[in-house]
Amino acid sequence: MIHSLFLINHTGDIFLEKHWKSVVSRSVCDYFFEAQEKAGEADNVPPVIPTPHHYLVSTHRDRIFFDYFGECTEAAIKDNVVIVYELLEEMLDNGFPLATESNILKELIKPPTILRSVVNTITGSSNVGDQLPTGQLSNIPWRRAGVKYTNNEAYFDVTEEIDAIIDKSGSTVFAEIQGVIDACIKLTGMPDLTLSFMNPRLLDDVSFHPCVRFKRWESERVLSFIPPDGNFRLMSYHVSSQNLVAIPVYIKHNISFRESGSTGRFDVTIGPKQTMGKTVESVLMIIHMPKGVLNMTLTAAQGTYTFDPVTKMLIWDIGKITLPKLPTLRGVISLQSTAPKPEENPTISVQFRIQQLAVSGLKVNRLDMYGERYKPFKGVKYVTKAGKFQVRT
Repeated sequence: MIHSLFLINHTGDIFLEKHWKSVVSRSVCDYFFEAQEKAGEADNVPPVIPTPHHYLVSTHRDRIFFDYFGECTEAAIKDNVVIVYELLEEMLDNGFPLATESNILKELIKPPTILRSVVNTITGSSNVGDQLPTGQLSNIPWRRAGVKYTNNEAYFDVTEEIDAIIDKSGSTVFAEIQGVIDACIKLTGMPDLTLSFMNPRLLDDVSFHPCVRFKRWESERVLSFIPPDGNFRLMSYHVSSQNLVAIPVYIKHNISFRESGSTGRFDVTIGPKQTMGKTVESVLMIIHMPKGVLNMTLTAAQGTYTFDPVTKMLIWDIGKITLPKLPTLRGVISLQSTAPKPEENPTISVQFRIQQLAVSGLKVNRLDMYGERYKPFKGVKYVTKAGKFQVRT
């Protein structure tokens, strides 16, 4: 169960807190701040931090998109603080999860509009609905009754993030895939869907929306479900077998520092690899150079680069890789003449995106619908993107 919730901004200020069964002091967050200081980067903070009397479970989100407010920022939360508290009251009952479906929550608590905010201010009303949602009273609590659409549509987005560490020689030290299937279902009535895959056995570790019939998955490896109305996450999965993880880009690098003197050489090339002919887009390279580097004079064959002499951060914004010419970044590194040669070469962090490719090889075979007579529009989109993708030089 959850005792207390704290929202912390990028400066370390607690700007919202909510308590359930007991009030936990703000001082418990000091354990989180200590872990954050040790980790250096927010993504490296342990997700679970034990303390003498509690466990701190932390989640870091840079940009959150939320059904109620559009882009969810600190300012948006503060502007809608009453609705946030109302939502938390419905989502957790005495610290235990209760109503977490977005379409049920929207019936319980009306999303904010300018007109509703003005009326509530004048009349003192709240956003809480007068009636309990119909879904809460049925054996299908995630779907409201009486759903009707003029255009019946069912779309699925398969998104895979690849985490990898590549060593100096180009060999894969570590690689795994975190995947999700997000659905947008706008279907009339009470449709019963079956989604099957070409190769479901490659999924190591799966987590399903409560609507999925788990026994059917265990026996047949198909997803059978009556869907919620609208947008929801159907499933998440994990592929950890390294022989199943294809590395979609390669990087050739030659970063060297002279034993004596104040210069070094920088030469980096990136190209596509195992992309099934798909284009690699939104390519960005981030390199944290050693402290002894004063400046860098480079030439980019594609894209633009910036180097910050204070933070020592080199950022190369490449964009789309268009063959046959490969993006290269070459030039001279200026070093402090009195500083010793850097002991270690920097690590390259790479970001990229590949449309219409699931790097794991997962493919949707077909979607069948039962219980309703109309024929819906159906579609599946795939995208692969870099998670924590690092190349050691």
